[in-house]
Amino acid sequence: MFQWHARFKTGRTSVDDNEHTGRPTSCTTPETVEQIQDLIRQDRRRTICDIAEEVEVGYGTCQRVLTEEMGMHHVTAKFVPRILTADQKQQCVNVCTELRQLASDDEMFLSRVITGDESWVYGYEPETKRQSSHWKSPTSPRPKKARQVKSNLKSVIITFFDIKGIVHKEFVPTGQTVNSGFYCEVLRRLREKVRRHCPQLWREQTWLLHHDNAPSHTAVLHHQFMAKNKMAVIPHPPYSPDLAPSDFFLLPKMKLKLEGLRFDTIEEIQAETQ
Repeated sequence: MFQWHARFKTGRTSVDDNEHTGRPTSCTTPETVEQIQDLIRQDRRRTICDIAEEVEVGYGTCQRVLTEEMGMHHVTAKFVPRILTADQKQQCVNVCTELRQLASDDEMFLSRVITGDESWVYGYEPETKRQSSHWKSPTSPRPKKARQVKSNLKSVIITFFDIKGIVHKEFVPTGQTVNSGFYCEVLRRLREKVRRHCPQLWREQTWLLHHDNAPSHTAVLHHQFMAKNKMAVIPHPPYSPDLAPSDFFLLPKMKLKLEGLRFDTIEEIQAETQ
């Protein structure tokens, strides 16, 4: 107020601001854009403040160059289970190509495959967000639930199934580690089940075993057992959970039926399956 009073005393008659040149036009020159591009190529985790300070431009100018001139967006890294090497990626391509060719050459290929996998079964598992969702009106309060954890009671179940259903299943005894020696014993019981329930595949010896690349599945003792008993194994690409069908429909449904079972009941089921 005092400044405007002094200006009017000196003869000023307008209350509008004086014309000014504005921000220098040199801030978004091609040289500035190229300099920002070089800094981004060197380190893509640089912040706008760091880049603006090094290039000596304003924060808004630097942000405009990144988004409008360069068309870039600041995003977080995508989570993946495993970052594959070049050799592992090539192995995935080779295995998938081989499986596709086998399925094309033999119409009965899938009917001869027996897939095996193991998973933890808990006495109780908390509901997922999808399972606990329900409809509400605009005036009803939002539902609440306390944070829950999985049950301490748990056991490992091993299942083998083919195109017709489950061929063999068993629970791992409490305290037992699924190592190569134990897995070979499981495969002995699987062979007996194939002999009794799939006699044609057993006589022709045309059934194929499919499992993942767990340490117990790739140990030397396991390979010796497979060679001794002339068991054919389908190759599995490294770190490829999308090719383990039991994780998508079989094991989740089995876990729903097994929730709440006591370990004495599990041991009875194990004795019956053996």
